[in-house]
Amino acid sequence: MVAVLTPLAHVAQRWTPAPRTVRRAALTAVVMSVVIVVTGGAVRLTGSGLGCDTWPKCTDDSLFATPEQGVHGAIEFGNRMLTYVLCAAVGWAIVAVRSAKPRRRGLTRLAWSQCWIVMGNAVLGGVTVWMGLNPWTVAGHFLLATALLTVTTLTWLRTREGDGAVRPRVPRPVRRLSWALTGAAVVLIAAGTTVTGSGRHAGDSSDVPRMPFDWVDAAHVHALFAWLVCALAVAMWLVLRIVDAPADTRARAGELLLVLLAQGAIGYVQFFTDTPEVLVGAHMLGSCLVWIAVLRLATSLRERPRTAARIPAQADPALSSVTG
Repeated sequence: MVAVLTPLAHVAQRWTPAPRTVRRAALTAVVMSVVIVVTGGAVRLTGSGLGCDTWPKCTDDSLFATPEQGVHGAIEFGNRMLTYVLCAAVGWAIVAVRSAKPRRRGLTRLAWSQCWIVMGNAVLGGVTVWMGLNPWTVAGHFLLATALLTVTTLTWLRTREGDGAVRPRVPRPVRRLSWALTGAAVVLIAAGTTVTGSGRHAGDSSDVPRMPFDWVDAAHVHALFAWLVCALAVAMWLVLRIVDAPADTRARAGELLLVLLAQGAIGYVQFFTDTPEVLVGAHMLGSCLVWIAVLRLATSLRERPRTAARIPAQADPALSSVTG
């Protein structure tokens, strides 16, 4: 019986991308994951969250935005169209990773998980529209977008590694400190959604429900976790120098501190200037960059060497002379 190849296996059988091509494909998915977060924030900040008042169509009678919906409809529909660009980037990453030789099954599964997250978040985005921008579903939509950013970043970082056994590059206490830093960053991002959900940028000019928190109190809680992340990042920067960690790991810690400094400055300025839209959008971009920096630091604390490719056994000359 002849095996029937899937389209992806058919492509992989006939094309072997260079390692740099695989890395660039994975990085493209990371970039688009950031872009979709920032443009999604622009939809909310311009009050265009219900520019298309239904889903998957833009109106009950039209798949596309209509002139009657004005600029808000165009902004919301444009963001929906960017989802297809994101799908293309994720698809390109999946094809490139799957076609790499030798085949890396773990990395391929990681790349495929991007597809399922995109599909799930598209549905959740539709539910958010149906529920009139309910702040809880809006928060879930953002957190799922952050999950996508997590997976695309890890896929990109894994393309730069091998598939050998994981080997730590720093002592266990340092790795535990990294786990604490990563966990605190997760809580920080989640706390940020309560600031958004209770703040002044509801996403539409209509009466949109808000989370039952005082916005100022939510911002203060968010700031406390931000200071915790900063303290842990400083501790990590110092400890890595004490244990004489590899230079690239120490560089990752320095990069995280710089991104946190910029993000904190933006956060405080926007708080004391009544959250102008431009600064809120910059803060959302900063959230993505902070999370990427945290993941880069965490993964730099270990290494996965590339496994040597198998070399075909050569025939014994003596045996060849006998059998020849």
